Amino acid sequence: MAHTEAARLLAVWEEGLSGAAADRALTLHRAARPDTGPGELPRVPVGEREADLYAFRRALFGDRMQVLTECAACAEVMEFDLDAGELAARPARPREPLRVTADGWEIDFRLPAVADIEAAARHGLPAPDDGAAAAGDALLAACVVTARRDGEEIPAERLPALLPGTVRAKLAEAAEQADPAAEITLDIACPECGVTTPAELDIASYLWTELDAWARDVLLDVHLLASAYGWSEPEILALSPTRRRYYLELCADV
Repeated sequence: MAHTEAARLLAVWEEGLSGAAADRALTLHRAARPDTGPGELPRVPVGEREADLYAFRRALFGDRMQVLTECAACAEVMEFDLDAGELAARPARPREPLRVTADGWEIDFRLPAVADIEAAARHGLPAPDDGAAAAGDALLAACVVTARRDGEEIPAERLPALLPGTVRAKLAEAAEQADPAAEITLDIACPECGVTTPAELDIASYLWTELDAWARDVLLDVHLLASAYGWSEPEILALSPTRRRYYLELCADV
């Protein structure tokens, strides 16, 4: 990581400390795309946001990502590696509406954006028993541009009650094919019992955990060097990581 980025990244970390998961994801996305207006980022398709965060993670911490998950059958902890570079280089996501035609239905829809996912999640919160269904209905209504059944136009708000499950499945399949980075699920075979466990990677949470650990390490370095040499935080952050580590080793030898 370039040492000139340290102060900016500490500011990103400090901003994210008091936020919920969705707020932290937005904070990280702003850091990944600093030239994009904050009002534009919530309208970015989910997979595009995820690819941005993988690219940001690669720039900060390199390609290799170590992931831990637990076997669903025997609770064995499994470790595997992912390549942030490969995950960042996803296919281009279409910005024009997609069309699904099935069972007399013709539906044009756009890919879900970050704001759509967050709004749908809030929609499902008051009803814990059927919250997932309510959230799915809200997302469906938000992302459909036009819908016709046997040539008759159907308002988006009526779709949750009228749309067959087979057509819903085709919509989900089309969205997944158009935006594969929106949800990355890996099937991991347990080396102990052989059972396969699906593992979903939340890059925003993963990256935040790494950034949090990095920031706390850097602030500890600042504390130790300021105590030993009387330097200010900007002076210490201006040092390269290699020189900072060397001074810390000298402090330990005294």
